[in-house]
Amino acid sequence: MPDEANEAEEMDEMGRAGEMQDAGRSGGCPEEILRALAGHTTLTLAYGDADGPQACAVLYAAGGDAAGPVAYFVTSGTTRHGRALRQPGARVAFTAQRDGQEWTALTGLQGRGRCRVLAGDERAAGWAAYTGRFPFVAADERLRAALERTELWELRPDWLRLIDNGRGFGHKEEWRPATATP
Repeated sequence: MPDEANEAEEMDEMGRAGEMQDAGRSGGCPEEILRALAGHTTLTLAYGDADGPQACAVLYAAGGDAAGPVAYFVTSGTTRHGRALRQPGARVAFTAQRDGQEWTALTGLQGRGRCRVLAGDERAAGWAAYTGRFPFVAADERLRAALERTELWELRPDWLRLIDNGRGFGHKEEWRPATATP
């Protein structure tokens, strides 16, 4: 029974990824990569600062525009990672995958990019994507109020790799925006 529940959840997530692509927000990113990005909710964000490398997990909502896919997440600028992400030229690496997968069917994403705090209309659009992905945020008055006072960030990947062992061990598909350099 749990496998059937997971399959139903994955189908729903694939539908959300399809909606994102149908809206013309793919930036040329392959559908399989968009589906994987929309199909997960937590990414592990790796960054570096004066104290060395560090990683943290954040809940995110997928979105995108003509330039490519994005991930929206909420975090305070006073956290270690918030301070590191504000540094000029700061870059991040990240992964997103579901826990508990069998290695023969393992799927997930690896990526690199840059983060920035959103304001104004961009924040409103990102917030709509975030609360659409996590309706419990809007449903809980205290949580909504707390998160609305926290910074909303955009992670814009400049490289994504989909790993999909279900299509063959080590199967990979990569994407870079047209403007990215290796």
